[in-house]
Amino acid sequence: MSIDREVIENMFNSLPSKAQARLKRAIKLIVNAKEKGGKVVAVVGSGPNLHEGVTTLLAELIHKGIIDGVSTSSAVINHEMAGTLEKVKRFDGVAFGFEREKLPSDGFFEVSILSNTELEEFQREIPVDMALYQRMRRAKGDTIIKVAGNMAYPTGLRTERLARDVVAMAKRCGVPFEQMAGYGADHLTMIGAGAEHNIPVLVTVPQLIGGGEVGLAVGDSLSLSERCYRIAHLLDSADVIIESALALSQEVHDGPFERFTGHGVWADWEGGWTYSLTDKKIVRIDLDPNLEKAWMQERKSKMVTDAVHRGLPKTKLMRIPFRMEMSGFARIPGSLPIAGDIGEIWPLLATMVADALNVKLDFMSYKQSLPAGEKVREWIVKHVQPVNRERMYAAARELAVASGR
Repeated sequence: MSIDREVIENMFNSLPSKAQARLKRAIKLIVNAKEKGGKVVAVVGSGPNLHEGVTTLLAELIHKGIIDGVSTSSAVINHEMAGTLEKVKRFDGVAFGFEREKLPSDGFFEVSILSNTELEEFQREIPVDMALYQRMRRAKGDTIIKVAGNMAYPTGLRTERLARDVVAMAKRCGVPFEQMAGYGADHLTMIGAGAEHNIPVLVTVPQLIGGGEVGLAVGDSLSLSERCYRIAHLLDSADVIIESALALSQEVHDGPFERFTGHGVWADWEGGWTYSLTDKKIVRIDLDPNLEKAWMQERKSKMVTDAVHRGLPKTKLMRIPFRMEMSGFARIPGSLPIAGDIGEIWPLLATMVADALNVKLDFMSYKQSLPAGEKVREWIVKHVQPVNRERMYAAARELAVASGR
């Protein structure tokens, strides 16, 4: 999926002037950092980043040396293990014969639309009830594209069971779950690209439990202290941090080892390793207009800082619905909000950064509501494959030999 310059130009022209200006500033920050040999780290949430093709684009940016690390959610790892996006049929689970109390709130169930080859591969790993599968395929319902795995039979079940094999191998080889899964993952997943280039792709602690058994297995692969420590080092290595469709970011970027916001003061007091966000450039792509308001009020009158000094609730002082991450973000000197749809901002940012660095991108995502975006989603379904179990096992054997385990 190469770059369609006309679509890119139209998306840029459709942005409000403020968003255009902020985007250009962000691109300059990133380009300046890369030209000086610096690093750029992405901190991404789940749902929208997958649906809009952003995670696939980030994998491409890892391959091209533009993104140097990622922190994300266990849900993203779950879906990338299953192939990122897939076609499923959604049908009435009660009418099908499932017990109502065991179904999700809407009463629907899903079946994966798999080729015979894919089914045969899954059957070599887990028992697939083919009579049940075929009956699900014949059920009346709508076929849609959605995040892969999750509750679709049998891809979701396969990923759940595979997770325990992954965590066992990860512990044996002394690597994070994300890295071990990445050894068998597709080239255009973040975990696959990260493993290929030895670049960290790590789940953040606040986002550990979003991926069912995968989230539990990710959590079991490293201690909480070790995970926080690795994420802190990843963020410390970055000159620019890009946050995308992310919740709970305050607990991510100013966690137990960070001094600027004060959370790492006692770790530092006790002589432990800490770092500071003081000089970091943090770009946040976010549709919430209140983030912009909080950021502007801090720039104009230090209102967020004043609330901290006075020990007052920020919501009442600033008269806006206040999310916790607004506090740390607004007070960081190098923070920059971009109010916009990640489906638009990421392709523009990636294209313009790559152009400035004279890098050729071989994959590009687009806003999913556009025809080009729909084509990208279809392309991902067809070309981005689930984790290959045998390839992952081969990598584990190589690691075991190399480490003498």
